[in-house]
Amino acid sequence: MIAHNARDSWNAVLGELQLEVTRPSYETWLKDTVGLSRNGDELVVGVTTPFIAEMLEGRMYSTITRAAQRVVGSAAEVRFEIDSPVPETIPPSPAATSQNGAGHPAPGPSGPRSPLGRAALNPKFTFGSFVVGDSNDLAHAAAIAVSENPGASYNPLFLYSSVGLGKTHLLHAIGHAAIDMGLRTIYQTTEEFTNEYITAIREARTDDFRTSYRSADLLLLDDIQFIIGKEQTQEGFFHTFNSLHMSGRQIVITSDRPVSELTLLENRVRSRLEGGLVVDLQPPGLETRLAILRKKADAGGFVLPFEVLNELAERFDENVRELEGALNRVTAYAQLTKEEIDLGLVKRVVADMPVRARGKKLSDEDILNAVSTHFSVDPGVLTGRQRDKRTSRTRHVAMYLLREEAKLSLGAIGAILGGKGRSTVLHGYHRISSNLESDAQLRQDITEIRSNLKGGNRSGNGSSDAAVR
Repeated sequence: MIAHNARDSWNAVLGELQLEVTRPSYETWLKDTVGLSRNGDELVVGVTTPFIAEMLEGRMYSTITRAAQRVVGSAAEVRFEIDSPVPETIPPSPAATSQNGAGHPAPGPSGPRSPLGRAALNPKFTFGSFVVGDSNDLAHAAAIAVSENPGASYNPLFLYSSVGLGKTHLLHAIGHAAIDMGLRTIYQTTEEFTNEYITAIREARTDDFRTSYRSADLLLLDDIQFIIGKEQTQEGFFHTFNSLHMSGRQIVITSDRPVSELTLLENRVRSRLEGGLVVDLQPPGLETRLAILRKKADAGGFVLPFEVLNELAERFDENVRELEGALNRVTAYAQLTKEEIDLGLVKRVVADMPVRARGKKLSDEDILNAVSTHFSVDPGVLTGRQRDKRTSRTRHVAMYLLREEAKLSLGAIGAILGGKGRSTVLHGYHRISSNLESDAQLRQDITEIRSNLKGGNRSGNGSSDAAVR
């Protein structure tokens, strides 16, 4: 398609690039760019610094050009210009320069560049804009609990998922809530944390770095997997974590994988991360995907027929970012070509976008049978009201596995187990997840049950009563 408005054209290109590059790369290099003008086949794009222009031209130009050619035309070329350069040091907000309700001073000169106050957070990523479904309700409930009582509920909170499923959204939502409470909040990607720590070491300003981070009431750290292999950064993170945790400050961390799979992290770092609540976000179900699309369309001022939303929701079932990217692609195409959005247009526009199939989940009956067999407990006991220590522990294991293996919601798990409340299920899940690191017998039980569920012996091995002591 051919578009004449440079800003709209470039926004459409950015929509394409969001699907092709990693989120840290997009946030760092592309997020603040803007379409300035069109000169024939040349699209002039504004960037904030010469360094960003050099990076985009030197390392990402072929990817950017391909995206531009799909949007603007096969002969399109992109040229970068410096537009509205910003000073090297971003001044802190007025709220950050004064003492807040917690009495913490503003950061030193080598503190984080832009983590203080709401400026570092995406204004769209709030609890109000987060669509809750069976796939993410546990993570959402934990995030709400942390935002309402930081430092006391689930500290640290570790959220993990594949890309595009909402963990960063919840991270920012917690930050907004904390700022509303007057708490000094720091949000950083792990990549930014690493760069600042290395710079502080090189410039002999580690005291300023420590003062800045360790005076925070709330630390939000995104994509902890990027710390793998960086021994100096792990050292800095370990001591920062300890300082904040010992003083009752809240820490929330995200990753693209569970802590148990971060095998290249130092053991002492991994054990700290496993010491709180570790919870995942799964791909959303059809109803949740439809709700996400409806909310995003409404926010953009688009009234779309059900068949259009349903086509997108049925096609993109693994990744919320891809789902939203597909909607952005459709609406951008319609705006640029002045076409009405109907089912035919949607099928044309998304025809070349990849679709991934999803694997089959275990049933709740499979899991309850496996747990009851392993612990030699009647399945009816798990759904009853018996509350002795042995039964409670077995029931907690069932709660944990119903969430981890069947990907059920808190409400669904409670209903399966005889009408237990959401808070009861959350408590049981947390009891198991927090004890896995320190309790060798529990780890063995969980491993054996999972092995049986994955095609092994469904009859279990009948662990002794000591296993549920």
